[in-house]
Amino acid sequence: MKICMAGVGAFASKHLDALKSIDGVEVSMLVGRREENTAPLAEKYNIPNWTVSYEEALASPEVDAVILTTPTQVHAAQGLQAMDAGKHVLIEIPMADSLADSQALVEKQKETGLVAMVGHTRRFNPSHQWIHNKISAGELKIQQMDVQTYFFRRTNTNAQGNPRSWTDHLLWHHACHTVDLFQYQTGEVASEVQAMQGPIHPELGIAMDMSIGLKVPSGALCTLSLSFNNDGPFGTYFRYICDKGTYIARYDDLVDGKENPIDVSKVDVSMNGIELCDREFISAIQEKREPNASVAQCLQAMQTLDRLEKAML
Repeated sequence: MKICMAGVGAFASKHLDALKSIDGVEVSMLVGRREENTAPLAEKYNIPNWTVSYEEALASPEVDAVILTTPTQVHAAQGLQAMDAGKHVLIEIPMADSLADSQALVEKQKETGLVAMVGHTRRFNPSHQWIHNKISAGELKIQQMDVQTYFFRRTNTNAQGNPRSWTDHLLWHHACHTVDLFQYQTGEVASEVQAMQGPIHPELGIAMDMSIGLKVPSGALCTLSLSFNNDGPFGTYFRYICDKGTYIARYDDLVDGKENPIDVSKVDVSMNGIELCDREFISAIQEKREPNASVAQCLQAMQTLDRLEKAML
């Protein structure tokens, strides 16, 4: 299977590293916006073709599917373009920064029948898979998810600390991880939502702090704190307060409430959530089925984000 990687930032490299571990896959094309960033990355990963034209990449017979790691603001348009060109597409989270654009992607997938998936990596991290398996087996029930998503980004930089040409968003990007995961783990859609945001940054034009609360019909709560102002380690930490134990997930790792490690190495074929996400995308194409984290499945999270945005107006 020939994959086009669109985007040359931090997450493009994460996907390129992950794809090395998957048999039967070749990254045949790399797309960037500037030659000086694109050519060196293509050389580093031995990608035979590169271009600064997304349209040229989509027209290539050397491309079966596309992974989009481009700026959030163009995810929806580029996802639609990929499907119009007959290419399967994996869109890094979020699929869009509005409900209307998310719905357009879902309709286009239905129209074309192609695999269209979102990079909701938390569904695939072994730590969260372990919790999900326990819930599915009836061994755990969530009382509350307490989540902290903290970064120190008072300037427009990416995860590698390099200047970014587009602006990130706490709600539509970072909160999307938690909103989707909470609804996925509980198997319910939030029936009550509340949200507050702090002051708008005078240059970036976004809120730098945010507080979100969710409740599902069964009564489980999600409390989410987000900040670009936290002067400390980057990342998101999930505390699952359950009826039988407390668990803390830090990306692919899991500990109990007393910080005792839990072995999740046998949960899946890899300990890398991004690799597992990419494996699901490729398997769904090969098996001609809907993937976990399809655009249709993830639409519920976007609907909840839309409600949260309206709550902050």
